[in-house]
Formats: sequence, structure tokens, C-alpha cells
Amino acid sequence: MNIDLMRKVDYFAGIPLCLVATLWTRLMGWLWNDKVSPPKKVLFIELSEMGSAILADPAMRKMQRDGKTELYFLIFKSNAVSLRLLDTVPERHIFTINEDGFLNITRDSLRFLFWARRHQIDTVIDLELFSRYSALLTGLSGAVNRVGFHAFHNEGLYRGAMLTHRVMYNPHRHIAKNFIALVNAALAKKVEHPFSKTVVDDSEITLAQARVDEGAITAMRAKILKEYPGYDATRHRLVIINPNASDLLPQRRWMQENFVVVMRNLLADDENILVLITGSPAERDRAAVLQKHVNSDRCINFAGCHGLDALPALYQMAELMLTNDSGPGHFSAVTPLRTFVLFGPETPLLYGSLGNSTPIYAGLACSPCVSAANHRKTPCADNVCLQVIKPEAVLVQLRQALAENKSAQAKPHHADE
Repeated sequence: MNIDLMRKVDYFAGIPLCLVATLWTRLMGWLWNDKVSPPKKVLFIELSEMGSAILADPAMRKMQRDGKTELYFLIFKSNAVSLRLLDTVPERHIFTINEDGFLNITRDSLRFLFWARRHQIDTVIDLELFSRYSALLTGLSGAVNRVGFHAFHNEGLYRGAMLTHRVMYNPHRHIAKNFIALVNAALAKKVEHPFSKTVVDDSEITLAQARVDEGAITAMRAKILKEYPGYDATRHRLVIINPNASDLLPQRRWMQENFVVVMRNLLADDENILVLITGSPAERDRAAVLQKHVNSDRCINFAGCHGLDALPALYQMAELMLTNDSGPGHFSAVTPLRTFVLFGPETPLLYGSLGNSTPIYAGLACSPCVSAANHRKTPCADNVCLQVIKPEAVLVQLRQALAENKSAQAKPHHADE
């Protein structure tokens, strides 16, 4: 469905539906005498952002560990594969909604309401930032504990009054800490107004690492060999370039010509470097254009050559990645890969990767220009925030990282180490 159309539906249909759903939820709660209870079966809702499914993982693990609960997840079908990178939620506990068209969304939404009751979900944690659609799914889920962000005295973004645990969203804290605050609210022993009056330490948002076996590494080497028959795992140094960003916010894309300059220079620096341009199958044609401009046989169009579940193996093998602010910047966080993320309309202070990541951010007076308050829709059609980041400045950081890697690999290992 068109992004702008989804926003309009969320606004014009979402507001009256949230009002009706609020009345219905209160009536059902009164008739059935629903009372808040300790969470046992907890459903997390994060529909539209693949990266957020990774950022939410520390919160899910805390709920599982401290609450001793069963975990469930609701997500759009196209994004569900992101949950498999860490396998925190069992596959059978994941419900997907096909977002391809209004009828599919309506059908799957109704199916979800029955599914939630069949699985006896008692707690729903809505990770979305003020989406009315997720608010409706939360309110009508049948769960007695409904946790999410509430606007309180902030302007706009009415989502009804269906939450039992209203949490104050903090726009000055990393989103992963906000997710932890939601879990703290669900586990709270007393009612707070607002939730959650707790300290979230940096140690609580440490991300788990993906398990990568030798079979996955071997399979990935075979995929690279197919695209570049001269690949030698003992000699070549893999550099990943992800030039893509979601259509949800195209302003996040760094200039294509800048990526070309970076790739040409890295390839010229070291004859052992292989550059892999990654992306989805739909992005392969765009990657081919970049590859053509780089004009080197060591620049490989790797878009669409593997599934998302194979990324941890690739990231384990590579030396570094340069990426726009998009899913791969978060996916790489489940591995030790040194990652450089280009930020523009959003800020790394709120959405930075939890991994071995370095943000590249100009920090203009107008940045960040998207937030929960504007449904992540910016009027900007000229992303100067990324245009002012020059390839020469990016190359300085990438070259330093590659030199550090080379130096570390050259150090002799003592027998007692």
C-alpha cells in the first residue's frame, strides 16, 4: 500500500475507530471484570520497521528473563525475516500481516484477533510510536494488560484510551531504552502515572549476538565465488556497501555518486579488497548501475544473491560495512562487524545501532526532521543533511578502520593467549 495513503487511512479512519474501540474495550472490561494481572504470555507489536525488531530484542529478552514469560510477536509479513536473525521468539509464536493491499490487511487483522484469543495472550506491548493501527490491534486483542506509549498532554496523535499501562515516550532517550521502559511498566508491581519511573542502564540494551556456524560461512563463500570466481577467502578483504534505504523515508539515501567515489578509492588502495554491493532482489538493477560506474571487476553486485537470514554469515566474514540509515545497520549489530552508518533526517542518539557501529552525522540545525510527532513524514525534498557529508571525509574513517584491522591481523599470537 502507498505510504501516504496508509498515513491518510491511519488518520481519517484511525481516529473514529480508536474512539469506538475505546468504548468497546471499556464495556467489555466492565462486563468481564477484567483486571491487570502478572504477564505470562506476552505479545510484542512492531509492524513496519525491520531494524526496530532488532532494537527491541533486549527488551524482549528482559521480559523473558525477569518475567519468565512466553514471547509472541506481530509484524508485517515482509519484515518477519528480521526476527529470525536472533530467534528470540519461536517461529510458531510469530503472526504476520500481509500489508500488500487494504483487503489483505483487513483480513489478516481479523485473523490476528482470533489468533490472540486462541493463544490466550494476556499482555500486549505496542512498540509502535503512536500508530493508530497498532493501537487498535492492541486494544481489541483481548489481553488484560495493554502497554504502550501515550501522548498525555502532547498535541495530536489521538489513539484512544485502550492502554492499561500508559508509558511516557521519552524523545531524548534511545528508542531501545524506551522499549525497556515498556517492559518495566508491564512488570511493575504498582500503578504509576505515567509509567515508567525507572532507570534504564546502558548495560540493559546490550544486543545478543547471532550464532553463525561453519556451514553458513561455507555457503556464503560459495555464493561469493559464484559472483567472483577469483575469490580467495585467505587473501581477499570484504567491504560491504549498502546504498539503499526504505521507501518509507527516501531522504535517508546518501548520493549514489558519493558511494561510487568511496568504492573506487578503496579498490585503488588495496588490490585485495573486494567490494560487495548488497540489497534486496528488487534493488539489484540499481546496484548494477553503481557497479557499472565503479568499473572494476572487484566490485560485485551482490544484491539479491542471498536471503536476509544469511546476512550474519556475510557480516562475520567482512571487515567493514558502509550503509545508509536502514535495516542493515541494525542487522550487522548481531555480529562484531565494524559498521559505519550515514544519518541525515534521523539521529543516531535515538536510532543508532547497538552494535560495533560508528554514526556519520552532520547534525544540521534542521536535523532530525522526522519524529513520532510527525509520523516520520518530512516536508524536505532536498536532503542537505546528507549532501554535506563528503566522500573524502567518509574515506578517512573507512581507511583508518581497514588499517586497524590489518594491523590487528598482523600481530603474532602467543601460545599462552
